[in-house]
Amino acid sequence: MCGIVGLYLKKPELEDQLGQLFSPMLIGMSERGPDSAGIALYGDPVADGRLKLTLQHPDMDYDWDGVKKALETQSGAAVSVDACDNHRTFDVQGDEETLSQWAEANLPGVTIMSLGQRIVILKEMGTPQEIVDRFDLTNVKGGHAVGHTRMATESAVTTAGSHPFSTGQDLCLVHNGSLSNHNRLREVIERRSSIRFQTENDTEVAAGYLTWKLREGMDLDSALEAALEDLDGFYTFAIGTADGFAALRDPIACKPAVLAETDDWVAMASEFRSLAHLPGVENAKVWEPEPAKIYTWGRAA
Repeated sequence: MCGIVGLYLKKPELEDQLGQLFSPMLIGMSERGPDSAGIALYGDPVADGRLKLTLQHPDMDYDWDGVKKALETQSGAAVSVDACDNHRTFDVQGDEETLSQWAEANLPGVTIMSLGQRIVILKEMGTPQEIVDRFDLTNVKGGHAVGHTRMATESAVTTAGSHPFSTGQDLCLVHNGSLSNHNRLREVIERRSSIRFQTENDTEVAAGYLTWKLREGMDLDSALEAALEDLDGFYTFAIGTADGFAALRDPIACKPAVLAETDDWVAMASEFRSLAHLPGVENAKVWEPEPAKIYTWGRAA
């Protein structure tokens, strides 16, 4: 029983308030997922030819200065870094495949959280309130965010097993439910693509599936349509992209979800209590997303 939340701000002038609006949404899911929590933040993009590479290491004294110097040597260009607890986001020159392969080969014990022009993923073990405080989430800025609170019922409580999962540039996925065919799909994806998985989590497989289909040339709607055919199980997904977010429930739709929309924002949560504080919610259109129907919002939509 996990909790998922998503918030997309339609008006750029609201972006300074993203953290203030989103943090209570994540905390509102505390009873659904007290073990760990995470958030994918979508802020201003880095320059063309550069990417945000977010890494995590459990040791608070890890040698991040050494990583910065190694990235500068590898890329041949200056690297800047933002620190957030035991996470670091590097603004580095390079492409997705080269940077991810370099990190996997040269940084043992480090987890690649995300890679893209806009995305930064922060996640750790602890209650949602502890995660909000630890990462100072109330002060973050950006256009949209997707978050998750986890209750680990079938696996160990670990940072690596927490959500969101990102398997491709600027794409993330959070999941409430369970997939029954993820082990077979993992083998198929690894055999037919360059995607490699960091965990045994079924949510990472779902994210990898979407990345695989997008790399084959599908748009997001088409990839989600294909997912309805190829992913077996019960699920509610929230998917973050560089330009917005999407939501999808399986054809049976036994996992809860609620959507709300005003002229200023669109929000999603597993339960309405995580939306109740949003400004103007009393006048919002509020509805339960239909089974097997794809919902998308974004500046490019």
